[in-house]
Amino acid sequence: MIQDPAHDINHVRRVVKTALSLCQQEHAKIEVVLPAAYLHDCFTFPKNLPDRATSSTIAAQKADAFLRSIDYPQQYLKAIEHAIMAHSYSANIKPNSLEAKIVQDADRLDALGAIGVSRCLQVSSGFGASLYHGDDPYGEHRILDDKAYTIDHFQTKLFKLADLLHTDAAKREAKSRIQFMEHFLEQLNSEM
Repeated sequence: MIQDPAHDINHVRRVVKTALSLCQQEHAKIEVVLPAAYLHDCFTFPKNLPDRATSSTIAAQKADAFLRSIDYPQQYLKAIEHAIMAHSYSANIKPNSLEAKIVQDADRLDALGAIGVSRCLQVSSGFGASLYHGDDPYGEHRILDDKAYTIDHFQTKLFKLADLLHTDAAKREAKSRIQFMEHFLEQLNSEM
């Protein structure tokens, strides 16, 4: 159940592609990573709803039911369920396996770079946020509020994601994506 355009099928495809690359580089179990990446957002509440933190648990339950219905090998089901539950930033569940770390890293990388900027704009426009505060765009003299101002989300969450990544491969990729976002903000500032 896709609720916002930032969690569409293209998001899923990008997460799968990134997760497969990380899986290869980190020598993880593809039997866990691949289905978890494909099904990680098979259910999601919109970002601005209070139940948002439960989305990954519901997605994990739906994924488990689906995988059982197609007789997916049972020895992987618990690991897949955990990887789906732990991928979510808002759920705040610590990944306890390499495979769960990879799915979480792949999902978080999709929030960075050009795609990350685009997704941030999509989500924030969906709940009516302004692009920036007119008098203090970067929150130098006010409390940041990413529900009211889109670019506040860069500081409140997005730039912090790189420090939360687990795998070396994801950390390397995050550097270039963060750099793009910093250049975006520099360009935005010059145009304001």
